[in-house]
Amino acid sequence: MSTETEENGKEALKAEIKELKEKLISMQQPLREKGLPIIVLVEGWAAAGKGSLINELISEIDPRFYNVVSPVIKSENEERYPFLYPYASVIPENGKIMFYDSGWMEAVVRKYMRREITKDVYKQRVRSVNEFERQLRDGGYLILKLFVDISAKEQKKRIRDLLEDGNTEWRVSDDDIWQHKEYELFKEAYDKFMGKTNDTVPWHVLDGGNKKKAVRDAFKLLTGMIEKGLKNGKYNGDPFKEDFPLIKMPELKDVDLSAVISDEEYDKELKKYQNKLRDLHNVIYRKKIPVVLCYEGWDAAGKGGNIRRIAKPLDPRGFDVKPIASPEPHELARQYLWRFWTRLPRSGHICIFDRTWYGRVMVERLEGYCTEKDWKRAYNEINEFERQLTDWGAVVIKFWIQIDSDTQLERFTARQNTPEKQWKITEEDWRNREKWDQYEVAVNEMLQKTSTENAPWYIIESNDKKYARIRTLKILTEALEKACEEHTVRNL
Repeated sequence: MSTETEENGKEALKAEIKELKEKLISMQQPLREKGLPIIVLVEGWAAAGKGSLINELISEIDPRFYNVVSPVIKSENEERYPFLYPYASVIPENGKIMFYDSGWMEAVVRKYMRREITKDVYKQRVRSVNEFERQLRDGGYLILKLFVDISAKEQKKRIRDLLEDGNTEWRVSDDDIWQHKEYELFKEAYDKFMGKTNDTVPWHVLDGGNKKKAVRDAFKLLTGMIEKGLKNGKYNGDPFKEDFPLIKMPELKDVDLSAVISDEEYDKELKKYQNKLRDLHNVIYRKKIPVVLCYEGWDAAGKGGNIRRIAKPLDPRGFDVKPIASPEPHELARQYLWRFWTRLPRSGHICIFDRTWYGRVMVERLEGYCTEKDWKRAYNEINEFERQLTDWGAVVIKFWIQIDSDTQLERFTARQNTPEKQWKITEEDWRNREKWDQYEVAVNEMLQKTSTENAPWYIIESNDKKYARIRTLKILTEALEKACEEHTVRNL
């Protein structure tokens, strides 16, 4: 190719990039108006130019409507949160764009290559990635996955150039040098990962050896995806069902609520199980076992008092209670599980959720806050989310606090007639009571479809609040004892 022809080609490429940038500028306002959230994942080889590519892509975007994150890949023994936490906790709001400078692909491949995770854990994480991407896609997210490819020869040259400059040598890590030395093994690992995570959201490989061409191609892919999204609107995926191993649950109407406990027995058992729980809290902290307790139940069933009896013996530095109210605007503007990802405990800590992600299949379902597709899809999404937590090593226990309609009425009336308790009763509580039968149908379906072997539901008979407190303490302490024993065996 002559020099003149080459120059003409470069000029044509520049002109094309300029045109695509202008196209992206024109899409920003419609994108915000349509409320389309976008994730751009940029993966690739060390020194392939991922950072400069992102810099080109964001150059013409209003800085109020995008973010760039570079999640740190920590060694496995330093991780304190689930594998997907660094990515799921920063997903963008509707109408905004999030660029990931490396992400879940690099994290999985590097840790597998370092032998920090086993083959079985690798498979779990690949499955989690596919679930994560599908959930986001089905919830209306546009996702673009790019891999910036360069040859071993080109990588060697770029790494050498970076190391020879005192201002850029810091950009080359020991891991980058190791990756180059094992280029063929990494190439095989990247290809394998992309092959296993290509069905829901496809990968696009860019030629990083030609930086301008890579920029042009990335702009084409991004503007093309947005153009399609603006035309079609938010995608709302059909319900997806996986066969999780489920525990058969009784209908609420068949639960015997006659159990009671004497005051003397209650005091004795409360002291016994709170002492056990205090000791177990020290063990799970030392062994870094995370615990997620989920409370759902009828209004006035006694959730608050139940939670207080569990919290009392715990070290306040090692647990949190997360009361979940109606979502705030910034929470509504993201996929519904986001506000729970961001509230998860660190390993060794306990998180008690007073109301949970199950609002999706109860109040949101019945009050019309989401579509029928949304809540029908949620059963499987929730099972996947909880499996990701237990894959991480968390103990997940879910309590449904059960009372009958007559008991609720008595408690509502007592609250209404007691000045110091009137704050506990609202007009919304009375409105929800009118829908008791509808809620019972929804709760029964929820219990049947989401009581999995790894994250079971326990129906707690709470007409006698004291009996309910002892039962939850007993279930919790037994589950933690089992987890501590299994953790010891697993690490022998």
